[in-house]
Amino acid sequence: MGDNPITPFLGVTRSLSGKVWRARSKDADEALARRFCQHLDVPEALGQVLASRGVQIEDGAQFLNPKLRDSFPDPSSFKDMDKAAGLILDAVSEGQSISVFADYDVDGATSSSMLRRWLRDMGCEAGLYVPDRIKEGYGPTVGAFETLKSQGVDLVITVDCGAVSTEPLSAAQGMGLRVIVLDHHLMPADTPMPPTAALVNPNRPDDTSGQGILAAAGVVFVLLAALNREGRARGLFANRDEPDLMALADIAALGTICDVASLTGFNRALVAQGLKVMSGTRHAGILALAEAANAEPPYGTYHAGFVLGPRINAGGRVGEADLGARLLYSDDPAECIAISASLDRYNAERRDIEQAVQEEALRAIEARGAGDAVIVVAGKGWHPGVIGIVSGRIKERYGVPSIVIALDPKTGEGKGSGRSITGVNLGEAIGAAARAGVIEKGGGHAMAGGLSLHAEQVDGFRSYLIKTIGEDAKQAAAGRALKIDALMSARGADRAFVDELQQAAPFGMGNPEPLFAFGHMRVRWAQALKGGHVRCTLEDANGGASISGIAFRAEDNGFAQTLLAQDGRMVHIAGKLKADNYRGRNSVDLRIEDVAITDEAENDGM
Repeated sequence: MGDNPITPFLGVTRSLSGKVWRARSKDADEALARRFCQHLDVPEALGQVLASRGVQIEDGAQFLNPKLRDSFPDPSSFKDMDKAAGLILDAVSEGQSISVFADYDVDGATSSSMLRRWLRDMGCEAGLYVPDRIKEGYGPTVGAFETLKSQGVDLVITVDCGAVSTEPLSAAQGMGLRVIVLDHHLMPADTPMPPTAALVNPNRPDDTSGQGILAAAGVVFVLLAALNREGRARGLFANRDEPDLMALADIAALGTICDVASLTGFNRALVAQGLKVMSGTRHAGILALAEAANAEPPYGTYHAGFVLGPRINAGGRVGEADLGARLLYSDDPAECIAISASLDRYNAERRDIEQAVQEEALRAIEARGAGDAVIVVAGKGWHPGVIGIVSGRIKERYGVPSIVIALDPKTGEGKGSGRSITGVNLGEAIGAAARAGVIEKGGGHAMAGGLSLHAEQVDGFRSYLIKTIGEDAKQAAAGRALKIDALMSARGADRAFVDELQQAAPFGMGNPEPLFAFGHMRVRWAQALKGGHVRCTLEDANGGASISGIAFRAEDNGFAQTLLAQDGRMVHIAGKLKADNYRGRNSVDLRIEDVAITDEAENDGM
């Protein structure tokens, strides 16, 4: 089935989420899919998946079996990487005091824990500083550097932050505090490089490594390879074991997945290997967190991104900012169990706070009229720790870039977090707004960004974004489509089929998980669950075969009413097939991504 505007997949021109359904594969890919089947001896469905993702026939075997040695970048290709490694080893050899300054999200927690574990293996107990999201905000501050200097720290290494913190870094230089920056966020090409002892960032303007897709966890993992290489050159491992990088691959994979980095190239190999390590992990922190979350191996990107990751993030959002980093650094089972229990409680608290803020934000958007090409919504007293999640929910609901701003009711100071859609570089637009004086400061990635401003700047900021990226957002939103890999039946979606698909994993940004359409299904049974989710059983109209499904946040997505009605109407369902191993089960679960009423689809479509 071709991908063209005349023939949408199953005739769905507007689903309940407002999307047109398209076939992911192009007509020209059919021959390539057959060649994959012949050359690699894989099932037809897997051949279609490879073809639809642009994999070339000569790269097929490596894609299905990614290895770190085939894609590991040369550390020396990163600007300042060798310099940073040398300075760190100098500090270790001289017994200097080192402290790691980490962002409060999963990427920061994983990055700091890997670096501190490596230093610990070298006999150096590095300190940890994680800023409070509410009191200090994102990235290093002058006050934080002053605190570290007063504690006698000689060298600070920032991870997942610092690349654009010019004022704090200048202050650190002035007070004689050396700082190495390890980051991955975008850096404006037209601004001076901040003063540092070394700045490693594949997205700095003069870096030629070609590794701009790496999360901070990936950057740190490559740094550890550079440190081992330099350590060997210096003969540091003559009387001690060389730190085992592969034992840290699970932590690196966790950070990469949770930061929604593209799972291509080195990232794909790192995550593939890391998930294998995670499934057999001995790390007390991950074991305790999995137990608290009732998660069982083998682990995939879903477990990392939606089960373990949110709990690690919860400390930085509504609890103690350093809990996640401490959990991943500790080898003490009792300590890890206690921290995991705290993170689990904070995660439950986070969900309640998030729901309240989301409801208020939606009311404000609807009151204004949800027609803006870029949504900017602000509220007094909203918890800054959940605005990023809420922004993502709003983006999904309306299909446009969205920014949610929490305003302090006393001072009027605001902190904002945004999420974008494919084709709109939100981080760059926020950074430009900061340089233009529209907001106080801000920046980020193409798909996400953060900022600070004053209450009186909100309207001007909204107008600025609509003016600068509004047209791009309109065009991107107009092409909003759900890409379907293939049409399936409930009878064909068995466990053997799902297991075969896993050869194309890990799935995520850059390698989307296969999405299947199930045509003409009837909801045989449905039940509302806490949190707005709906569990259901779907039955083929013509064969009687059925499949179990769940629609997360079905109330937000507009699916709940239709699924719970159980009125006999036929629906088309789009979803992802998951292996269900919980408590010894060996079955298949359909994670529902979209729903279309068949009568509407057929009347609008063919």
